[in-house]
Order: sequence, then C-alpha cells, then structure tokens
Amino acid sequence: MTRLEPGLRACVHELFSRQVHARPDAVAVTRDGHDMTYRDLDRRANGLAHRLRRLGVGPDVPVAVCVERSAEAVVALLGVLKAGGAYVPLDPEHPDDRLAFVCGDSGATLLVTDQRERTFGIARPVLLDNSDEEISGEDVQPPPVEVRPEHLAYIIYTSGSTGTPKGVMVEHGNLVALLGSTSARFDFRPDDVWTLFASLAFDVSVWEMWGALLHGARLVVVPNEVRRSPAAFHTLLAREGVTVVNLTPAAFRQLSRYDEEAAPAPVRTLRWLVFAGESLTPGMVGAWMRRHGDEQPALVNMYGITETTVHSTWRRITLADLAEPEASLIGRPLENWTAVLLGPQGESVAPGEPGELYVGGAGVARGYVGRPDLTTARFVDGPDGARLYRSGDGCLLRPDGELQYLGRLDHQVKLRGYRIELGEIEAGLRGHPAVHEAVVILDPDGAAEPRLVAYLVPTGAEAPAPPDLRAHLSRTLPEYMLPALYMVLDRLPLTPNGKVDVAALPAASAERPELFTPLVAPSSPAQQRLAEIFAEVLGLDRVGLDDDFFELGGHSMLAVQVAALAQERWEMPVSLRTIFDAPTVRLLAAEADAAPVLEARA
Repeated sequence: MTRLEPGLRACVHELFSRQVHARPDAVAVTRDGHDMTYRDLDRRANGLAHRLRRLGVGPDVPVAVCVERSAEAVVALLGVLKAGGAYVPLDPEHPDDRLAFVCGDSGATLLVTDQRERTFGIARPVLLDNSDEEISGEDVQPPPVEVRPEHLAYIIYTSGSTGTPKGVMVEHGNLVALLGSTSARFDFRPDDVWTLFASLAFDVSVWEMWGALLHGARLVVVPNEVRRSPAAFHTLLAREGVTVVNLTPAAFRQLSRYDEEAAPAPVRTLRWLVFAGESLTPGMVGAWMRRHGDEQPALVNMYGITETTVHSTWRRITLADLAEPEASLIGRPLENWTAVLLGPQGESVAPGEPGELYVGGAGVARGYVGRPDLTTARFVDGPDGARLYRSGDGCLLRPDGELQYLGRLDHQVKLRGYRIELGEIEAGLRGHPAVHEAVVILDPDGAAEPRLVAYLVPTGAEAPAPPDLRAHLSRTLPEYMLPALYMVLDRLPLTPNGKVDVAALPAASAERPELFTPLVAPSSPAQQRLAEIFAEVLGLDRVGLDDDFFELGGHSMLAVQVAALAQERWEMPVSLRTIFDAPTVRLLAAEADAAPVLEARA
C-alpha cells in the first residue's frame, strides 16, 4: 500500500523498504538524466550502513553528511538512517568555520562526504564511494539494528539569536507523522514526480525527499545551476513530467516572471505547487493564477517551523483569495497537529484578536542539541498540559476558523526561505575589531528583492569598508545571511528604555557603498545598460565599471534578474554563469559591446 496513514508508528527507512519490495525496478532518483532504481538505492545505502555500523553508529548517534546534491546524497542520508543514526546535513556552499561548528556542536564524530579535502575537524571522514566495490555478500542486506520512532532521524541547524546556530532534533515519529497527515490530503501516488529543489540543510528538503521516496515516487534532483535559472528550471519541470514542486515565494517569483514574459507552454503534468519557507500572500501568486487558474496545478500555502517538523498548517490558495491580496492565510493545522493562540502572559485570546502561535501535536521535535535552557523556554506546556512549541509568530483566528499570519514578534526574519536570527549577524559584526555596535534589519522596499541592511557604529574615526565586513562575515555566515548594505552611524538611536529604536533608523541609502575599487564610469552602450540594470536590481543610484556585483550586495536570485533584464531589454548575451564567473560591468559587457546597438524594447 502506498498511502501512509495518520498515526502510523514506523521509522523512515522501514517505510522506504516497503517501496523497495513493492517496486524494486522503479526509478527512485534522477539527476542530469541518470537514474537510480529503488533496488540500487537500497543496495548502496545498505552498503554504507554496514560501514557506519562497523564504526559505531547506532540509535541517536549523529553523523554529519556533506555531499553535493545528487543521488549519492540520498544514498548517504538513507545509509545513516539504516545504520540507526541521525543525519546532520551540511551545505557544501556554507563556510568551513560554520560547518565545523555544526559538527562539533552536534557531537558528530563521523562525516560522510564526497570531498576528501574538507573534514571540518572530524578525524574519521567516510568517503562516499560511488562504486560497488565494497558492497558484497551480507552488505547487500540492511544491517541488524533496532530503531524506534522515538529515535532521532536528523538534526538540522537554524540561525541562533546568540550568534551561533542551534540544532533541532527531529525523531522518526515526527517525520512519519508529517507524511501520514499529508498523504491522503494530497493524494500522493507512485507515479508522482517530485523535485529536490531545497538545500539539504534546509528542512523543506526533508519533505521533498522522503515525501517522494516513501510513496514510491520519483525524485528529480535539481542541479544548482538549474535552480538559479527560471528558464532551465521550467524546462526541467516539463522534460521530467514533474507533478509535485515545492518552492519558497522568493524562488516562485523568478519562475512566475519567466512564465509571464517568455510564455512557455504550461507544464501539463504539474498537480501541486506547494509554498513554504516565507510568508505568502495571494497577491504574490495572482498573476500566475490569472494565467493558469487555481486547479492545475493546485496552489497550497504551508506554514511550518523546523521545530515542528517542516509543515504545521496548510491552505489551498484560490482565485477567490485575490479579494484580500495582502492577507497571509495559513489555514488550519494538519491532522495530528494543533495550533493555539495565546497572549503575552499565556492567556487565551478571542477569535479575531492577535496572539502568539503555539504549535503542538505529532510534529513537535525533541528539542535543541545541548541547549536545555532554550529547549525549556521554547518547548512549553500548554493550558491543557500538552507540549507546545512557542513559535514567535503573530497570528489571528478568522471567523471562518482559519489562521492568518501577522508577522514575527521577535528579532527573527525569513529571507529567500531561510530563517535568520538577526542577532547572529549582529554578533558577527561586533566581532570585527573596527565595529563597536551593530544592528541589522530586513528592508523590504529598497531593491528588487527584500534585503538585509546593517547599521554600525565604528570603534574609531574610520569605519571598515563593506568588502572588509563582507569578508569578515563570510568566514562564519552563509551567503544568504550577508547584509546587502552597510550604513555607518555615530550612534544607534535608542528608545526611552534603552533598546535600539529600529523605527528611528535612517532609511537605507541608495548611494553606492564605499568599495576598495575606485568608481569608474561606464562608457560604451553595453556598459551603460548593464550598469543601469545592476543599479536597478541592487537599489543603488549608480554602479561603477569595475564594481563587483556581489560586493554591492548581490546574490544568486538578483543575478537571475540581471540576466533576465539584459536579455529582455537589450537582447544581450549575458548568462547566469557569466555573472558568477565575471561579476563586473566591464567583464559582462566585453562580449555584448561588440554586438550591434539595440533599441530598448517597449
């Protein structure tokens, strides 16, 4: 049987084994046209599991995994589970110092990796060999190990307000409950085709990967270069016949814009378009629904938290919702999940009144690794004694019984699908010897996309240059946590009670920041046009010929917009890869400058 029932007590790898027995020759994972069947995936994961068992892995033992997103990554994660361990996913694109902290904090003494040169201080790396040389005899079968639903399946790290990430411990029972509560509601089938779009260190990947494999479906790994190109991603969806896709609203905006401007043929196979990771309003998907309707695919907004196992509520978004385009509607709890709204003192709030959302039920995780005080503060007993997770999100209960999301109540934000504690960035800035004080905000209005803006007070008369600050932060923070703009103040404005008065901070400047590179004006038509596009996308008044796009605050999603605007307005041959390899106006314009001058499109 494919459908997973709510309340099912089982472990993730046990449910995968059912699919292996039911459809061993069906394709489990596809990457770049290469397929791996359920039998082959099971066989290779069993081989790795035996190696890990011989190294002491068992129930609740954390194992770090740093593997490029591929079929081999799925082998690695499944192999850890089959050995009884809990996988700790590391994103290879994150800084080594951050990954070393995660390994040490989680207690992982083993690292499964496909990169010999990066071990993050772990003495016993296990190189993931993609050959079958070590898989023979009894290693073809899973190793004998007793794992119960109460044992850990994975530990995922999220941003921490104290300046260091914190690890969330999620059990097999939590994850199986999530899939059991969504299986029938979404009518997941063995003939579905899912995408693995998210980073393995982002918990939406848990839903994508195991949602596909525990239903006997096919999982298509989306390569990084395809994730960054809406046109390539749309082509992949159509070529692979994808039926279930999960995106953050930020990633969807890029796909929707391409869909609107290039007008490709619709992906007829797509059944479900699921949004997660950021606040979604109907207005964000209005243009898409007016072109494609709201049935094929169906659009679903899913609210969730890492501490409550990816998703907690769900709601279909329909054309009728466009009557309230700015209302973030998150619907009702999943089966076996609960949602409670409480006031500042833990009191109940009336329908229609704002309160803090507490989430309970089968998805509530075990807690934080090595942080008993924080676990006690965030995982609390509700009015009826049930264990609840205190989300920090403001919501209200509408007359129709559905929840409406109002925003954060603390110093946390979500950007491009990632949960970010602004305090962690601020702590990183204060660690720079030339920074006395710092505060970081999310500015939603200053550029083509929301951006992080840092306000800092220097320790001396001379403030550090933005490239210096960016390099300093890059040693410990991933790219998505780097501020796009740094503003220097004599002092931070304070409220009467001594807290930073965020409302009194000056508006984010549109002036070009100070760089190590001198400002050189563009001269040729191609240079001028690219400089204008850079400035528009970055929200700056001007951009110099040799300014680095990423030092100016650019990132991968903004690079997508540069490439699209260059093609749309001027038919310039600017590729996304070129922007990463040569991120200046001079280098990007070198080829386009030799092309005939084109008039801007109307």
